[in-house]
Formats: sequence, structure tokens, C-alpha cells
Amino acid sequence: MTLIETFSLAWEGLVLNKLRSFLTTLGVIIGVAAVILMIAVSAGAEAAIADQINALGANLIIITAARGVPGRPPTLVYDDALAIAQAVKGIAGVAAEQSLADQLIKWGNVSFTTPALSTTPDFPLVREAPVSAGRFFTQADLDRKNKVIVLGSKVAQDLFGDASPVDQEVVFGATRMTVIGVMAPKGKVADTDYDDRVYIPLTVLYQRFLSNIQMKDRVRTIYVQAASSETMDSAIGRIKAILAQQHGVTLSNPDFIVQTQEDIIQTQQATTETFRTLLAWVAAVSLLVGGIGIMNIMLVSVTERTREIGVRVSIGARPNDVRRQFLLEALILSLFGGVVGVIGGVGGAWSFNEMGAMRTVLVPWSLGLAFAASAVVGIFFGYFPANKAAALDPIEALRHE
Repeated sequence: MTLIETFSLAWEGLVLNKLRSFLTTLGVIIGVAAVILMIAVSAGAEAAIADQINALGANLIIITAARGVPGRPPTLVYDDALAIAQAVKGIAGVAAEQSLADQLIKWGNVSFTTPALSTTPDFPLVREAPVSAGRFFTQADLDRKNKVIVLGSKVAQDLFGDASPVDQEVVFGATRMTVIGVMAPKGKVADTDYDDRVYIPLTVLYQRFLSNIQMKDRVRTIYVQAASSETMDSAIGRIKAILAQQHGVTLSNPDFIVQTQEDIIQTQQATTETFRTLLAWVAAVSLLVGGIGIMNIMLVSVTERTREIGVRVSIGARPNDVRRQFLLEALILSLFGGVVGVIGGVGGAWSFNEMGAMRTVLVPWSLGLAFAASAVVGIFFGYFPANKAAALDPIEALRHE
């Protein structure tokens, strides 16, 4: 019997029970769609994390405090940033940052609370956050502890509406400060809304807003922008050496962490890789359930068609022909489920992305993987029923009612 004839018989067997055949494929459809959708979700999460980290700025070296010396609290200080700026070659700028809890900001009859970031003059360059009106504070403002403030675009709009805030005086906390600039809109990066906060000189924070004397030189993070990607390695090496000397620690046991954007992205990807593995197992279980459903229905089909099998064998069909027919039926079911599952997975990923529920990125190889998995499921779970059909004794099969 030719393959075409076998396929025709297998197709007829499935068409006679359309609803049962479709319901049998549901497990495979769900499993295949789950594989594609879950890989798209994890890839979308990775892409979103990478975009957020890259939005911090280009060629960034990020320095934070870390526990390294017993009995000494982890600290970074403003002098660390100054030492880096003075001694490291191949860098474009250095910005030290320290956050400030929400403070009341007031102009005229308008007032509300807003967070603040205290930083240094290189912030717009290093963090790629340009000023749209006025200017950012200078080194002179920092050195003289000038009470100046730069507003995020949303804060400026909420306070002044369409009027220009530059050169206006606002009350921030309990301090009168002069508005010298407004930042260009940047939006939200990770959990930080760049537009809904204000910026003040780091030295003003120390003088006006910190009562704890031990905190009056501390910074949370130091951002260093390398002049190019080629100078990053040498800059990192020099930064580590300077900080070790500043802190009196060794490079083998530092109390600071020096990272690049790529380091952070790789760390986040390791986390999402675990998430992806978990999702893959969930999808695999769905495919397994679909395969068991196919095997169950094929066993029922063999039982129902025992007499038909006996008739076919008695008129010349070989056991291999019978085996191939039932194996083809299982394969057709799984491949149909694979096609519908691929369409459903692609459609689901597109819908999630378009509706804004979550970011998804379709990974081309996941389509082939999911479809191939459905074929393997059909062959694997269809072989036992097909083999059982081929092994039937034709005499006993003809006697079956």
C-alpha cells in the first residue's frame, strides 16, 4: 500500500469523528501556543530590562557601595567622585547622586510633594538627560552651595502651567530656591519617573537637608561615562585602583562594586533565564497532557475499529500498513494541533504586546521548536496504539463485535 493510500485512509478515519478529533488536538494546541507565548514573554522581559538599563546613558560605569571590610559600613563619598574625575583618563564625565525623600514644593498657591535627586553638573551628559529650558547647575553652583533647583518637565507643568519657571523662586522643603532650568521630558525608566522630580546640587543637600553629620558626604551611586566603549576596560581598572586607595581596602576584598550596563543586563538575563525554564516546563507539561490525550483516543479508535482492521488484514493489508495508518492518524492530529497552536501563540503574543498588558518579543526559533515538538508528541504517543493495531490477530479481530 502506497503512502498516499495510507494517508487517505488515515484522513478518512479522522474525518468520520470530526469533533472528537478536534477535541483531541486541544491539548497539543494549548501546549504549542504556551511554548511560543511563554518564550515571547520572557524575551520581552529581557528586552524591556535591557532598554531600561541602556536608557540610563551610554558607555556607563556604575559604582555602588558593597560590604567588604568587617566592622566598616559600606560607603561611597563625594570625594570618591572627585578623585575619579581628576585621575581617570578616557572618561567623558562623572556624576555622583544621592536621593532625597519627598519634599513639599510650593510656588504661589500651588504646592505638592515631589522627590528630589541631588547630583553634580555632569548629570545631563552622563545620564543623557538634556535641559529643555534654562540651564543645569554648574561647578560654581556646587562649590558655592547656591540654592538653585532644576525642575522635571512634569513638575514644571504642574507648578507653572504654560508660564516660564526659569528665574522664579520656589520653596522646596523649608528653603527658598531659584529655578534655573527645566529638564527635557524623558519619561519613566524602571521605577523612576525622570519628569516627576527635581534636581538640586549635592552640596545643597548636605548643607540644607541632612541633619545627620555622618551622611553629609555620602553618595548613593557614582556614574562614570567612558569616552568610548574602547576605553571602558582601562577606565574600570583605574577606577578600582583609585577607590581601593581612597577606602584603604584591597582589590581582592573591596567595599565597592563597579559594574557596566552589560554586567547588569547579564545578571537580569540570568534571572529571566530561570523564569523561562520554569515556563518551558509548564508548556512541556501541557504538551505531555496533549500527547496522552492523543494516545488515549487512538487506543479507543483501535478498539472501535478492531473488526475493520481484521477485514483489512484478511484481504492483504500487512501489519506494517496498519501500523503506518494509525501512526499517520496520530501525526495528523498532532500536526494540526501544532499549526493551530502556532497561530494561537503568535496571535496571543501580538495581542498582549498591542494591548500593553506586557511586552512580548516573538522569537523565530520558538515557532519551529513548538511545531517540531508537536510532531514528536504525535509520533511518540501514537506509536503504542499503532503497534497495538498492527499486532491484532486477524481471526480474533474478525470475530470482534
